[in-house]
Amino acid sequence: MSNRRRVGARPGPASWGWAGNVCFVPADKSVRSAPPGVRELLAHAVKAVGGAERDGQVRMAEAVAEAIRTGEHLAVQAGTGTGKSLAYLVPAIRHAVERDSTVVVSTATIALQRQLVDRDLPRLADALAEPLGRAPTFAILKGRRNYLCLHRVHTGAPEEPEDTALFDAFTVSRIGREVKRLHEWSSDTETGDRDELVPGVSERAWRQVSVTAKECLGVARCPVGTDCFAERARAEAGRADVVVTNHALLAINALQEHQVLPEHEVTIVDEAHELVDRVTSAATAELTPAMLSTAARRCGRLIDAAVADRLLECADGLSLVLDDLPPGRIDRLPTAVGGAVAAARDAARACLTALGPDHKEDVEGATARKLTRSLLDEVHDTAVRLLESFEDEQADRFDVVWRSGDSFSASPRPPALHVAPLTVAGLLRDRVFASSTTVLTSATLALGGSFDTLARQWGLPPSPARATEVAGTATGKTPPSDDSGPTWTGLDVGSPFDYRRNGILYVAKQLPAPGRDGLGAATLDELAELIDAAGGRTLGLFSSMRAAKQAAEALRDRVRYPILCQGEDATALLVGKFADDVRTCLFGTLSLWQGVDVPGPSLQLVVVDRLPFPRPDDPVSSARQRAVDARGGNGFLTVAATHAALLLAQGAGRLHRSGTDRGVVAVLDPRLATARYGGFLRASLPPLWPTHDPRVVRDALRRLDAAAPD
Repeated sequence: MSNRRRVGARPGPASWGWAGNVCFVPADKSVRSAPPGVRELLAHAVKAVGGAERDGQVRMAEAVAEAIRTGEHLAVQAGTGTGKSLAYLVPAIRHAVERDSTVVVSTATIALQRQLVDRDLPRLADALAEPLGRAPTFAILKGRRNYLCLHRVHTGAPEEPEDTALFDAFTVSRIGREVKRLHEWSSDTETGDRDELVPGVSERAWRQVSVTAKECLGVARCPVGTDCFAERARAEAGRADVVVTNHALLAINALQEHQVLPEHEVTIVDEAHELVDRVTSAATAELTPAMLSTAARRCGRLIDAAVADRLLECADGLSLVLDDLPPGRIDRLPTAVGGAVAAARDAARACLTALGPDHKEDVEGATARKLTRSLLDEVHDTAVRLLESFEDEQADRFDVVWRSGDSFSASPRPPALHVAPLTVAGLLRDRVFASSTTVLTSATLALGGSFDTLARQWGLPPSPARATEVAGTATGKTPPSDDSGPTWTGLDVGSPFDYRRNGILYVAKQLPAPGRDGLGAATLDELAELIDAAGGRTLGLFSSMRAAKQAAEALRDRVRYPILCQGEDATALLVGKFADDVRTCLFGTLSLWQGVDVPGPSLQLVVVDRLPFPRPDDPVSSARQRAVDARGGNGFLTVAATHAALLLAQGAGRLHRSGTDRGVVAVLDPRLATARYGGFLRASLPPLWPTHDPRVVRDALRRLDAAAPD
């Protein structure tokens, strides 16, 4: 084994040498050439952390090890309670130590990143140090914008292009106080990681002390490059056995020409049900009048004023045409909009030409030029992409374009043009699956009983078992054979929870179908009766914030239990209050469908007001539905039903967070029982005991309430 410099997150033996966050580990000649097997290592790890062996966890660990050995990709559905983090980390660490290589673990949420780095990996490093001959090492890596830039701290941020006169004195002074606090924090922090700053600061303040990858001078030119937090994080990641990152950075690594992540043979994608949305978001660009104005102001004294003024004129022109353009998807580019975008493209190109190539100059001048060039490139490239999106016939387009912004809402947003990919399957197939063995895992992957629905979105071909699973898929049609793509296997290891014994799926079949005018009287009556029977203890998951607020306002006068509503305080604080008081109810929308982990008697009833289909006017999902229809498929089932199935399964998963949890998932939308797509959605849920009888459900909730501690 080579004597590599390794990253440590915890103090090691006395013989180890530490320098900042970097641990220098002496070579250990006693290390065996072949580490113990995965099953033996998993048993050792589980015992060390005080756990119990679970069949699903063992099956998953062995499957991950086999995928790493053969290079065949793997999709694993592992229900809550399986212990999937250990199941993929143990074989990943074994491979990294044996091959002296790096494994990348990508997550969707900061919460899981923190769980891995702060709890799971430190415990595993301690547990596996003896059988592996050394402690495994790990690091966390994020996009450059997430780290403090010491150069900007030391030299001061260039004058922000936004006109501070638009903001009141309090806002300006608050940002000033936040920037001052950031400067003080820069002397104390060891990582410069924004997430370690508590409490946090506003985005405008953080922009004063951070840079994007395109704005960075580079370690060779930057006067404080050797102390750069982002470069240090990248260097440490390159020496670690396991690198924890996020789906956004995984997408950026696939999108860019140069590699952002360290060289690796294995990629593990946790929370894989969110991969497509996160990659789509990273691949989406926007063009706004404010961007053009900002770019013009950044040009400042760097180029001739007349050239820069062209961009300001384009900002005014784009603003005018966007004001006349209604929000929504754009299928045919209006002449005026196309002319404004083309003018912005040409003006940005003229500014870039006037700016010329970089020269050896003072660092302050180099910084201003770099920031200016970065934004000009973004304006130019986005304008080009917007125009090229309309060059092909509608059926052959790769991107969808829309205008956002609503000047009539309570919180008006300025108009903007957006462009997003219709699919990211090709990107994932060519730049992720083709470059490393990939394991995708989540509690929700087999939709309608099949992995193929999500596999298509990831760019993987239909599974070999496809012929026997047609009835459970979104389209109900056997797709064309495709043996040229990456090979992969799907595995559902189940969950240790006894869902049928401990949970009820109640579909309120007797209620009217939900309409567009908010929650009906019958739905509110049903919700009130369920909460009364449960004695509070209710998580209400609503399709919109409007519905959540309507329900909270209506029911506070009808039930005797406290009702919290998302938006009334920080979501984390509301969830904390909900968990602490078993009689409290919590109502909210999207982030609560996936972000609540409250085991025990505080949560015994999960209520879903309506099936969570995407909005009909959502530009990306509606364009994707149309594209599927054009190819002869069923766009609604393939796109909208998949979206609903994922969210519904995630929402239902809030009920069982431990093996002793019991309760009811109540869906107040009769379409789950009556619509033809209901079977697909129900097959995506945990196997709860089903009923349509409201009396059975209320009696069960009363028994649970009577037996639960207060």
